[in-house]
Amino acid sequence: MPEVPEIKSRAREMDSALKGKTIIAVKVIQPKCLNMTPEEFSNAVFHAKIDRVSQHGKWIKTHTDRGWILINLGMGGEILLVEQNQLPEKYRLLLEFSDRSCLAINFWWFGYVHFCEENELGSHAMLSKLGPDILEITKEEFALLIKSQKGKLKKFLLDQSKISGIGNAYIHDILFLAGLHPDLNINKLDDSQIDKLFQSIQDGLLPSLEKGGAFYEMNLFGEKGGFLMEDILVGYHENQPCPKCGTTIQKIKTGSTSSYLCPICQPNNE
Repeated sequence: MPEVPEIKSRAREMDSALKGKTIIAVKVIQPKCLNMTPEEFSNAVFHAKIDRVSQHGKWIKTHTDRGWILINLGMGGEILLVEQNQLPEKYRLLLEFSDRSCLAINFWWFGYVHFCEENELGSHAMLSKLGPDILEITKEEFALLIKSQKGKLKKFLLDQSKISGIGNAYIHDILFLAGLHPDLNINKLDDSQIDKLFQSIQDGLLPSLEKGGAFYEMNLFGEKGGFLMEDILVGYHENQPCPKCGTTIQKIKTGSTSSYLCPICQPNNE
């Protein structure tokens, strides 16, 4: 599943490559990804000119002179900028531009392409429920937020309504860098642990962002991300030695998800 390093990378690529392009046609293969009928969506974006692309959490926000096109890849997928004669084998929605290039959007399982009028972004049913973007929030804002929470640490970090952008791919290394167990109760964290957690979030996400995202995700031009399996510290490295102390990395059940951790570096003190 793409997370902030991948989504922010795609938004940056789209912002650079799509500015000034005008949509002249839409092809919808998967109507259920829309928040309106295909005809309504096509009419809404017809002749829309793109002026900027940004992101919030796992959502890509494309601003046009007609309103907002919002993209969420769900469990995964691709957004590819291609020529008409180079369309990928699979796509769920296609935007054709006046220069004859096309944006082909594919979902592996499910995803969303929504349109919002200019003044309706704040009331969008899904975006309006998101917490602050994990790479945009300040250390002070993060501390205030986490001190107001209860429950297990990992569950909080994965709750997109609390703070948006982190998923199961990067959470393991973030908690390892922070030296915190995923089942630790948030109210047990002291100020120094909160500061370290904030820094560990940056250290766990920025290296992938700098490399264009994970190796299993594709960028706007069909190239794989540069963050490789060997760049991961403990995530998905069950039965391998901890990079800090050499203890065998364990895979444990944490709520409805699994976690990879070092039992020595991340003790459960509950």
